[in-house]
Amino acid sequence: MNLMAIIVRVLSRLRLAVSNFSAKEQKSSRAAESPPSAGKAIRQKSKLLIFVLSLLFGLSVTQVYAAYPPRRVVQQSQTPSEMVTVGHTREFRGVWTATVANIDWPSKPGMPVEQQKAELLSILNRMQALNLNALVLQVRPAGDALYASQLEPWSYWLTGTQGKAPTPYYDPLEFAIAESHKRNIELHAWFNPYRAKTPDKFSLAGNHMAKVYPQYAYQYGDLLWMDPGAKPVQDRTYDVIMDVVRRYDVDGIHLDDYFYPYPKSGISFPDSRTYGAYKAAGGTFSLADWRRDNVNQLMQRLAKGIRAEKPHVKFGISPFGIYRPGQPAGIVGLDQYNELYADAKKWLEEGWVDYLAPQLYWRIDPPQQSYPALLTWWTQHNPKRRHIYAGNYLSQLNGGSWTVSEFKRQVEITRKMAPQLSLGNIFFSMKVFKENRLGVNEAFRSALYPSPALPPAMPWLDNEPPAPPSGITVTSNYVTWDKPAANDVRSWTLYTKAGNTWKLLRVIPSSITAFKVERGTYALSAVDDTANESQAVVVSIR
Repeated sequence: MNLMAIIVRVLSRLRLAVSNFSAKEQKSSRAAESPPSAGKAIRQKSKLLIFVLSLLFGLSVTQVYAAYPPRRVVQQSQTPSEMVTVGHTREFRGVWTATVANIDWPSKPGMPVEQQKAELLSILNRMQALNLNALVLQVRPAGDALYASQLEPWSYWLTGTQGKAPTPYYDPLEFAIAESHKRNIELHAWFNPYRAKTPDKFSLAGNHMAKVYPQYAYQYGDLLWMDPGAKPVQDRTYDVIMDVVRRYDVDGIHLDDYFYPYPKSGISFPDSRTYGAYKAAGGTFSLADWRRDNVNQLMQRLAKGIRAEKPHVKFGISPFGIYRPGQPAGIVGLDQYNELYADAKKWLEEGWVDYLAPQLYWRIDPPQQSYPALLTWWTQHNPKRRHIYAGNYLSQLNGGSWTVSEFKRQVEITRKMAPQLSLGNIFFSMKVFKENRLGVNEAFRSALYPSPALPPAMPWLDNEPPAPPSGITVTSNYVTWDKPAANDVRSWTLYTKAGNTWKLLRVIPSSITAFKVERGTYALSAVDDTANESQAVVVSIR
């Protein structure tokens, strides 16, 4: 019998009882020929009886609701109060998404805005499906901007004309950040500090740095390059990056390996005038040391500036994977210290970076550029205990000498060195995942990344976890909780109990404060913008 039928039956019986009582009282009153006052007493008795029966009816309905809850009315449980400490294996799972020459996004210059957005959403959805957690998006490929800037022109690779804004207007970086965070993906804004123009045929806008400072813009082979030794150029790069730090909710600032250009045979970098001015002012460095110092000054200045402006924003650099030939023993290749003038070991040893992502673009076995040998070397020069995220050349995947199993092995090697702070990988580039080349997506999803993971926390930036979720209520198999009171909650982590352990089930964006689960025991934590995790509130669904 359903609830409505029970209530109707109880109500009918109450009405019948009241009618029978009134009839008996009236019959008794007529038989005794009672005075008028007797009728009043009868009416009072009737009212009293109706009141008592109403109380009994209310109690009956309450019991009926308890015994037969209607389908659309949920049972309310007590607010959970048990707290536990949870956790899982953290890992940085990043992918470089290059905009220069439309390598990864957008697929061509000047495409319609809605198509640009759709392509970017497709990238993010693919990353989410693969349980990747960090998008390294190139926002300044060559003195231009894939975001709204008062300092630099809109990128040619976005709109087809340098300096032209998207029509209809939107801000790609703002859009990318919002959509990344909805999917619990960090966004690291990737800048090239000194490249001014590639061989692509397009005109520079009037506010491009090579137009503003033509005396410091040099043709070097088929590239146009700004002079890293010129103070106005240094300031421009610093100001551009700090402008993004201030105005956008980025999770990280990322620089690649291009400082001084990769050397071209028989061509000297034409900075003799600026070096001569340095010497005339009393400078004592050799040309090579002066060039390295120019780059070092920018690295240190950015490290301090980012930390002062937004302490939670991470600063990372992805240098060439070999520091110097012979380091470690047996390694041969480009000498970035003497040819790119990048002293990446110093940046790591000084703690100017929060993570270093050396581009280990070689295979495991060949000894001259051995992936594990180079990764081990970088981890051994890390006294400040910063994170090392190996860069992997996924674009080499060809089914020949570069196979899917090669990259799986590289990730496994990275993980085995986690105690030495080798804590993740960044893959170049997103194009391979977009193509699902040689079935790499299924292989990675099943063997490497079957479950979600948060990026590693950085205690030197912030080691104070957020407050746990509050106001948790269980109704049937729905769990709801309060919106975070503080702005530092980036996401929630939901664990499920498996035996005596807790397993991460989902990472939930902070905008969501309810979810549906099956019967079981769960734990819910808050996560802040540096991936610190609160204690978890235990929730049981019976």
